[in-house]
Amino acid sequence: MAARDSTTTIRLRALFAQILSLTTSGELRWERRYGSAHRYSNWNNNLLILGPDVAPDDERTPRYLLITPFDSPECIEVNSNDDELGDIVRALVRAVDEKVAGEPPRDPFAVTDELLSRLTG
Repeated sequence: MAARDSTTTIRLRALFAQILSLTTSGELRWERRYGSAHRYSNWNNNLLILGPDVAPDDERTPRYLLITPFDSPECIEVNSNDDELGDIVRALVRAVDEKVAGEPPRDPFAVTDELLSRLTG
């Protein structure tokens, strides 16, 4: 991985802090998929992926946050082993685990009335 300059680190920390704040307040909703190794959310036309889905007390397995725009193949990925941003990734993992702990996983490929309405107008 190429070295990250301090300005980029500051901007990433602010972005991750905003995601953490929105998660904590419940404005940003995370979901689990059946059989998936991650949690996901949709925010500002970006897909956010947090993973892998391991027990909250498992501190040995690195966790990651991946952010990718829906209209671009570019992405940002930072993991919990990152010296400068790992702490905020771990804080986000804890917040998301808290929010989705009691929620059942869902099938993102299920055919729903909402989906059919969007496709058929």
